[in-house]
Amino acid sequence: MKNSLRNIVLLAAMALALALQAQPKDKVLNRPYADLKRLHFGFSVGTSFQNLSITNNGFVTDNGESWFAEVPELSPGFTVSVLADLRLNSHFNLRLSPGMQFGNKVVRFRDANNPVATPGRQNVKSTYVVMPLDLKYSALRYHNCRPYLVGGIMGVLDVSKQRSEQFQFASTDAMLTIGFGCDFYLPYFKFCPEIKFCFGLRDILKKDRPDLEDDPAMENFTKSVSKITSNMVVLTFYFE
Repeated sequence: MKNSLRNIVLLAAMALALALQAQPKDKVLNRPYADLKRLHFGFSVGTSFQNLSITNNGFVTDNGESWFAEVPELSPGFTVSVLADLRLNSHFNLRLSPGMQFGNKVVRFRDANNPVATPGRQNVKSTYVVMPLDLKYSALRYHNCRPYLVGGIMGVLDVSKQRSEQFQFASTDAMLTIGFGCDFYLPYFKFCPEIKFCFGLRDILKKDRPDLEDDPAMENFTKSVSKITSNMVVLTFYFE
């Protein structure tokens, strides 16, 4: 987990360094009227680190097993989206950025009563169709830079195929989002690196599992968890 967060910070620092190098040295204002447009469009690419917050309940099976589930590390995914930005006033913008996110999470299962046992695992591949609606607050522009904060809500639809595994998840979710970034005004467009933190609002674990009625050993994994919520960190590069 620590290595993954370090990678996120490193990527963000690299993006900031590249953007700063692209700034002209003579302080000429690029695109001075870009922020006066009532409506403008763009697109973005980036990477996302998906995670699961798992609440284990200490359930003990008839065989004396007490399974504990966790996501030990984060894996980078890919995200792409389009952007529609509506100017509300000199500091606030309303932004809609529908897109897709492709990622993978590895859940590891350990028997708390038998720590030497070989842990089990489940690969959770996700293909999300996302619909973020954000309110953006921008500070005053300083030369060709303008930092901002962003927050809102994001609808999520998982269109990946569900298999009969230890965990199955609801196909829909809603997330609260908060983040920050900076607009860099280049001669022909704005380049905007942004980091956003997304927090799931509902329990996405499917507890009714008729597909596991003939496999009680597999069903014990689901019984050992009372709640799972989804969260992620998204590093996005907007071109506007």
